[in-house]
Amino acid sequence: MTKRVIVMNFEVESQAYQGFSQLKQLVAQGKLRGEQMAVVTHSDDGQHKFKVEDFIDFTGSNKTSTGGLIGMLVGILMGPLTMLLGWVGGSMIGATQDAKEIKNARNIFEFLISDIRAGQTGLILIAEEEDNRPINEIIINQLRGGISRFDYDEVEAEIAKAKQVEEDTKSKAQEAWQDQHATDEETDSQNSTDNGKA
Repeated sequence: MTKRVIVMNFEVESQAYQGFSQLKQLVAQGKLRGEQMAVVTHSDDGQHKFKVEDFIDFTGSNKTSTGGLIGMLVGILMGPLTMLLGWVGGSMIGATQDAKEIKNARNIFEFLISDIRAGQTGLILIAEEEDNRPINEIIINQLRGGISRFDYDEVEAEIAKAKQVEEDTKSKAQEAWQDQHATDEETDSQNSTDNGKA
């Protein structure tokens, strides 16, 4: 069985909560091996923030919504990389003639932002599926939602890359800040020396 990160999107908020409830039942019935699941909202205030509204850890380790892979995913979406790398507003897609190729190469972060659109609520589930029909029956047939599946290891690798870029960006920003202050201090010192001569 392959462990997957399963992203589900809906037109109506209540459908996401209904899906959350019905998928919990699938796990309880042993028809699905779930690890974590969260209801997430994408703000429509122009900030493009993602927020975990409801969360369950099926493993019994009682991880909170900030623990584990879902928490890391949402954490990166709330960080500066989202804007810096143009993951919102289709700016990356709009900047190229071959939009289809870029779209097909989207990473998990771009995908979440575009598929759980601003103002919408969706589900993120980490699970091992022997058969994808039980989830498809609930999400697609009953709730008319959409489903996309990602390989868990690939998503984990994307998160590791994003975290590294965040760290590099922070350290470069700190260096630039310190350099700027050092330059300012030199200028101030030079000005005071010049003033003393005058």
